[in-house]
Amino acid sequence: MSWNGTASLDGERVLIALGGNAMTAPDGSAAPGAQAAAIEAAMGPVADLVAAGARVALTHGNGPQVGNLLIKNQLAAGVVPPVPLDWCGAQTQATVGVMIMNALERALAGRGAGRPVSTVVTRTLVDASDPGFAAPAKPIGRYFPEADARRAMARGEVWRPFGERGWRRVVASPEPLEILDADAAVALLDAGHVVVAAGGGGVPVARVDGTLRGVEAVVDKDLAAQLLARRLGASTLVIATDVEYAMAGFGTPHARPLRRTTPAELAELAAAGHFAGGSMGPKVEAVRRFVAAGGRRRAAIASLARLGAAVRGEAGTIIEA
Repeated sequence: MSWNGTASLDGERVLIALGGNAMTAPDGSAAPGAQAAAIEAAMGPVADLVAAGARVALTHGNGPQVGNLLIKNQLAAGVVPPVPLDWCGAQTQATVGVMIMNALERALAGRGAGRPVSTVVTRTLVDASDPGFAAPAKPIGRYFPEADARRAMARGEVWRPFGERGWRRVVASPEPLEILDADAAVALLDAGHVVVAAGGGGVPVARVDGTLRGVEAVVDKDLAAQLLARRLGASTLVIATDVEYAMAGFGTPHARPLRRTTPAELAELAAAGHFAGGSMGPKVEAVRRFVAAGGRRRAAIASLARLGAAVRGEAGTIIEA
């Protein structure tokens, strides 16, 4: 791709990481109808990219969907056995993947740009000795009264109090090491499919006694996305979110949008505490790693509505070496 923003996207490999806002209603509702409507709207800009000739792969968050499954675990624990987190990840990958497939196929047909769309239920390798397992800190699911949390803790879960809001489950969020099923995604992309993979960061697995086992953890989807993008040979990684730019000094009088930046500048700003750990921090680290890994790569953090312009380097926070 020419980086002047005017070249065709023919054949260019692009990975789009969709945030939770693309999967739920504006008020955060994760009811089935709200999810379907949000995904339907999100697939319009994606279909435009495909119609422009890009070879597109998608990944997505799954926080609201896993949260719903955890509620079912809690409420039905006395009737059916609660399922582990790796099962929740696999279920939500398939559910969201099918919704994306249906919506994107409709959007492509409406543009006269029909393509096959496929979902790969994808595992992500983590280290069984990752320090996150010793001190779980990633909050997941909803807030519950202490009595409910205590009952869940009796089943081996870890919960923490969060003031007046109640108690919430916390789990490990280990570093993703490898997207194990990326070869299937590569083959499908090579064959002309739009590919959905590594949803929710991938189903977390670790090697235990020489074999792969699911683990009670969640993998950050943006850090997994940059691994997948590199494995797919993508030239561009776009993290599509609900803001126009990453901000330096967010929430302060000195806040400023980052329009064009480099991995080195992002590393300096992150070290100075400019990006919140639970929100923009992983996104910034993901795009930093992707571009810093070398080659002719560009990354962007941008709003979903500006997706095409972000791929061309014309909107959002653009990161280049």
